[in-house]
Amino acid sequence: MLKDNFNDLLSFIVVARERSFTRAAAQLGVSQSALSHAMRNLEARLDVRLLTRTTRSVVPTEAGEQLFMRLSPHLLEIEQELAALRDTRDRPAGNIRITAGEHAMSAVLWPVLKPFMAQYPDINVEVTVDNGLTDIVDGRFDAGVRLGDQVAKDMIALRIAPDMPMAVVGSADYLQRFGVPQTPDQLAQHRCINMRLPTRGGLYAWEFERDGRELRVRVEGQLTLNSLTQRIDAAESGLGLAYVPKDSVREALAGGRLIQVLEAWCPTFDGYHLYYPSRRQHTTAFALLVESLRQT
Repeated sequence: MLKDNFNDLLSFIVVARERSFTRAAAQLGVSQSALSHAMRNLEARLDVRLLTRTTRSVVPTEAGEQLFMRLSPHLLEIEQELAALRDTRDRPAGNIRITAGEHAMSAVLWPVLKPFMAQYPDINVEVTVDNGLTDIVDGRFDAGVRLGDQVAKDMIALRIAPDMPMAVVGSADYLQRFGVPQTPDQLAQHRCINMRLPTRGGLYAWEFERDGRELRVRVEGQLTLNSLTQRIDAAESGLGLAYVPKDSVREALAGGRLIQVLEAWCPTFDGYHLYYPSRRQHTTAFALLVESLRQT
C-alpha cells in the first residue's frame, strides 16, 4: 500500500507540475495510459478527485492543488538530497585519522598528502605524529604507518615506501676531535645522541649487522632527543654521532655537513607500510588515500 501510494503520489506531482499526461509520462518513463490509470487508482484510494481532465489539458482540482503544494517541497528536498549524494560520489568527502612516526610523516606521508588534499578539498585528514607503536583500534585511527616488521600480523599491510637504509653520521669537526669508529663496539668511546622509545620508556639500542651477525649497542651521550630533525641538527653542530634513516641526511652528506661512519655495519630495514584492521569497513575517501599511497 505504501509503495503504491508513494509511486502514484510521485506521478501525481509530475502530472500536476507539467499539466500534461504526455510530458509527465515522458519524464516518468511510462505510457500515458498507464499514467492515467495510476491517477484514477490514486483518486479512488483517497476518495477525492485530484485532476480535471479535458481533451487539451489536465489541471489540478482545488484538493489536488492543495496536495501538490504540500508534497512538492518534500519532493524537492528529496531530489536535493539525491543530488548531494551524487555530488559526494563525484567529490568524495569524509574524515580520515592516521598515526605515523616523524620520519614516515615527513618522508612518505606528507609528500602524498599535499597533492591529495588539493585534489579532494572535501576530505579532512588528521595525522598524529607519534614514534610509539600506537594501537590504532584503541586510538580510533583509520590506519597507521610503520616499518614493515612493526606491523601486527592481524592487520592488512600495504607497502608504501622502499626499504630504508640506516646511517651513523657525525660532523667533520666531531670526527676530527674524537676519531672515526671502526666497529660498533667503539661507540662506547664516543658521544652519541640518544633517542628514548616512547612505548617502552628505555633508550633505543642502535642496531647493526654484518655477515649475518646482528648486534645491538646501547650508546651514551650528553643528549637524548626524540625529534629526528633535532638529532640531525645536533650531529651537524658537532654534538655527537646520530643514528638516522640515510635518506633524511642525504643532502647533508652530499654537502659535507655530515659524514657517514660504520657504513658496512648499518642495516636496511623493511620499508614503511600503511596498515589497518581487516574487519573495518572503510569509506571511499580512505580508499582514495590508499590508492594515492600505493602509487608512491
